[in-house]
Amino acid sequence: MEALNWATALPLIFMAIMGLALLAYVILDGYDLGVGILLPFASDAEKDVMVSSIGPFWDANETWLVLGVGVLLICFPAAHGVVLSALYLPVAVMLMGLILRGVAFDFRVKARDSHKTTWNHLFAAGSLATTLAQGWMLGAYITGFQNDTWGLLFSAGIAITLPAAYAMLGAGWLIMKTDDDLQRKAARWGQGALWPMGFALTGISLATPLVSPTVFAKWFVLPELVALLPIPLACVAAFCAIRHVLTTPRVVQAGYGWIVFAATVLIFVLAFLGLAYSIYPYIVIDRLTVWQAASATESLVVIGIGMAITLPAIILYTIFMYRVFWGKARELTYGL
Repeated sequence: MEALNWATALPLIFMAIMGLALLAYVILDGYDLGVGILLPFASDAEKDVMVSSIGPFWDANETWLVLGVGVLLICFPAAHGVVLSALYLPVAVMLMGLILRGVAFDFRVKARDSHKTTWNHLFAAGSLATTLAQGWMLGAYITGFQNDTWGLLFSAGIAITLPAAYAMLGAGWLIMKTDDDLQRKAARWGQGALWPMGFALTGISLATPLVSPTVFAKWFVLPELVALLPIPLACVAAFCAIRHVLTTPRVVQAGYGWIVFAATVLIFVLAFLGLAYSIYPYIVIDRLTVWQAASATESLVVIGIGMAITLPAIILYTIFMYRVFWGKARELTYGL
C-alpha cells in the first residue's frame, strides 16, 4: 500500500477525474448516439423531433470526452502512449463517426428535401460507427489489449452489443422528451433493445473475469464476492424496473417514463463502479499502475490548478444548459 502523500494522492485524484469524465461522456453522449441509432426507424416528421431533442446538447456532451482524453494525455503520458498505440484504428473510426454526425446534423436541416434523407442516413451511420468503435475500445481495454483470438472475439462482442445499450439510453431519453405517437414508439424501441442490452451486459460480466485473471482475482474470492453482490443485484432490479415501465403504457402516460432513462443510467454507473474496482490500481490492466503512468508530482500540481478552474466551469455550464433547454422537444428549426 502506497503511503498517502501528494505523490500518491494526486495520480488517484486525476484518475478519478478522468474516469468520471468518461462516465459522464458515456451517459450524456450515449443517449444522443442512441437517438441517432434509432433514427432510421422513425418517420420523417419524427426524425425532426428526435434530432431536436438532442440539438442543444449533443456537441456539449462531447466536451466530457475531450476532458477525459486530455487528462489521460497530460496526466498519464505513459498510459496514453500504450492506449493510443493499441487503439489507433478504432479511435480513427470513432473520430470519423463523430465528424460525420456533426456534418450531417447541420446539413440535414439546411438541405433540400431530396437530400435530407441522405443526411439522415449519414447521421445514423455516424452514430452507429462511433458506438461500434467505442465498444471495440472498451473490450480491448478490459483485456489489456490482448491480440489473441479470445481477446479479439471479446472486443468484437462488446462492439456488436454496445449499440443496444446506447439505443436503450436513447429510447429512455425520447420517452422523457416527446409525447404521443413518438413517445409510444420510443417505448417499443426500448422493448426491442432491452433484452439485447441485458444479454450483452450479462455476457460481458461473465466473460470479463475469464479474459482477465486480474478481474477474476478481484471478484471471486471471499468475503469480496459477498460484499460485491449488491452491484449485480441492483442491476437486475434496475433492469426489471425498465421492463415494467416499458410494458405498462399507463405508467409512461402518468409521467413516470423518466424511470427508463434513470434506471439505464444506474446500470451504466454500477457497471462503471464494477470496472473501476476490477482494474484498480492499474490504469492499463496488468501493465501500468496509476503511479507508474503518472506525470511528475510538480506537473500534476500545476495541472491541478487549471483543473480547479476548468472542471467546475464545465459542470456549471452543463447544469445550466440542461436547465435552460429542458422540456418536451419540438421540430428543429433554424432562423434564416
